[in-house]
Amino acid sequence: MHDSQGLEPLVRGIPPIRSRRGPRRRRPGKLHADKGYDYDHLRRWLRERGIRHRIARKGIESSQRLGRHRWVVERAVSWLAGCRRLHRRYERKPEHFLAFVGIAAALICHRRLTK
Repeated sequence: MHDSQGLEPLVRGIPPIRSRRGPRRRRPGKLHADKGYDYDHLRRWLRERGIRHRIARKGIESSQRLGRHRWVVERAVSWLAGCRRLHRRYERKPEHFLAFVGIAAALICHRRLTK
């Protein structure tokens, strides 16, 4: 599946966020994305939901300006890729795969905190 096809389910799946004052936030305020998400229908869909977007345009803009925001995500994904069971996706059932992702995330956090 192309990344652009997974954007809508991903944004819809974000759980409500607790805030100190007022009602819970049901959607993010801003979205940063690379050129793989440069489609008019995605921009329109985000605008209809009141989500500000910063998507690099193909052939016009460089993705470099998005680097400081994307680097955090790319770094976390690379840490998870270091776990053998996750890297090759040995598990067929999604429940088992998610359990191993949770275990890997806990181990990564433990390593980071003990440094």
